[in-house]
Amino acid sequence: MAKSQATYSKKENEKKRLKKQKDKQEKKEERQANAKKGLTLEDMMAYVDENGNISSTPPDPKKKKIINTEDIQIGISRQEDIVDENPVKKGTVTFFNDSKGYGFIKNTETQDSIFVHANGLITQIKEGDKVTFEVEMGQKGPTAVKVSKV
Repeated sequence: MAKSQATYSKKENEKKRLKKQKDKQEKKEERQANAKKGLTLEDMMAYVDENGNISSTPPDPKKKKIINTEDIQIGISRQEDIVDENPVKKGTVTFFNDSKGYGFIKNTETQDSIFVHANGLITQIKEGDKVTFEVEMGQKGPTAVKVSKV
């Protein structure tokens, strides 16, 4: 007698494939049986109430709030440029490296640390000096310019 060419694993794979097809067909028939055909637009509508919950009933038109579109802010509101009355500030040099040509000045009024480069110096400065300066916006933030020793 000749031995069967189909091995055990081939038979198992064929059984799995047929079962998968059968399950798929059953699911399809179930979906078709439970399908809600012919729903009106009103039946499919969903509403959001004042608390953000989804509801099937439309909102009460008496509770409607009127919002002016100009009052809606998207993003950050534009800030007007603040013009400083006295552009000359006073501060103390907290760090300055002569070899690299940069340092930091601590503003005495706001206690902010402001970057200073050697190109912005009028007179030579060192750490601990009291200085006057003006602030300009540089590439990475505020930069002290026209720095001179007091």
